[in-house]
Amino acid sequence: MNSIDSKQDEIINEFSLLDGDMEMTVFYIMELGQKLPDMKEADKTEDNIVKGCQSKVWMVANLKGDNLYFEADSNTAITKGLVSLLVRIFNGQTPEDILNADLYFMNKIGMERFIGTQRSNGFASMIKQMKLYALAYKTKKEMTS
Repeated sequence: MNSIDSKQDEIINEFSLLDGDMEMTVFYIMELGQKLPDMKEADKTEDNIVKGCQSKVWMVANLKGDNLYFEADSNTAITKGLVSLLVRIFNGQTPEDILNADLYFMNKIGMERFIGTQRSNGFASMIKQMKLYALAYKTKKEMTS
């Protein structure tokens, strides 16, 4: 299984091929969102909305074995692409690894240049939500063992 850091490094390499071209970068992010597996309509509820995002972002997490798997969707193409990056990085990782993750890919790909302050805040909210899911599953596991 790929570690969180190796998945971030893959993303950094992919974005480096775009050579900082803003238009291409935004297009690529939207393309990534299109590849995100469809989320069940039944999971697109108010309870599963990530708070702090301007766009609507739905997210659920399930523990399979010792690893967490996320499903997510958004009503806007760019935001869906951004959440797809996080799903890619965190899917199949343990709650502990997610909680201890140092996400450095955003700075390396220059994300702040092509997403505004509002989206940056929303992106931070998505990360926070994923870490909250990880914390909840970790706590639950500790209480049952």
